Amino acid sequence: MTADPQPTFGSGGAEPYARALRREGRLQLVRSPGTARQGSRSVDTGRGAGLDAPADGADLDAFDVARWSRGADAADLSTILDASSVLDIGCGPARMVRAAVDRGLGALGVDVSVTAVAMAVDAGLPVVAGSVFDALPGEGTWDVALLLDGNIGIGGDPTALVARASSVVAPTGSVVVETAADPAADVAYDAQVVDEQGRASATFPWAEVGREALGRHAAAAGLRVSQTWSVGRRTFCRLVRAS
Repeated sequence: MTADPQPTFGSGGAEPYARALRREGRLQLVRSPGTARQGSRSVDTGRGAGLDAPADGADLDAFDVARWSRGADAADLSTILDASSVLDIGCGPARMVRAAVDRGLGALGVDVSVTAVAMAVDAGLPVVAGSVFDALPGEGTWDVALLLDGNIGIGGDPTALVARASSVVAPTGSVVVETAADPAADVAYDAQVVDEQGRASATFPWAEVGREALGRHAAAAGLRVSQTWSVGRRTFCRLVRAS
């Protein structure tokens, strides 16, 4: 597979994401001032899908990367309850792939982070290195594609992302998206990831989308929201083809 040509989450610069994965450190997401895209709506930064968008030049409370290496919790598992196969987009160390495999489901993870992929492969999990926008194994056959932990932000263009995710699932398949805390949140921006020692990644495009705004992005991609549910403080939406 080819590498994603544009900067991706936490990569470049001092590689803080790779460092945090290896050492189970904490990171902050910092928005580059003045980069919010036209027509975007800033979000409530109280909590959300793993990574809520801060105000320009601000950052969030540090988030614990170790959570992504732990076992899937009840909220995670709610996203694959009725699945027959699972493609986890932006899988990180692949906790959702492990959860699917443990349940006897066909599963694959894809991530641009070489470190995350190496960790998953070392654990014996089926994960490939690359971008969701690359050609992927089993395109058009997956039952469920996952965009969890804020991964609706990948590439900074939620409409393009859900359209691509829909193209890799079967005609009767679905895309499950974890949304931001603010239902109306809809903002795209440039950001950096910074670790506890102040080491910063390269700047990359990102986005935050709440459940109400997700419906608009889905419609623009020829999809609709068929189900919305919450577990604890996390909210998920299922997208299916509109016709």
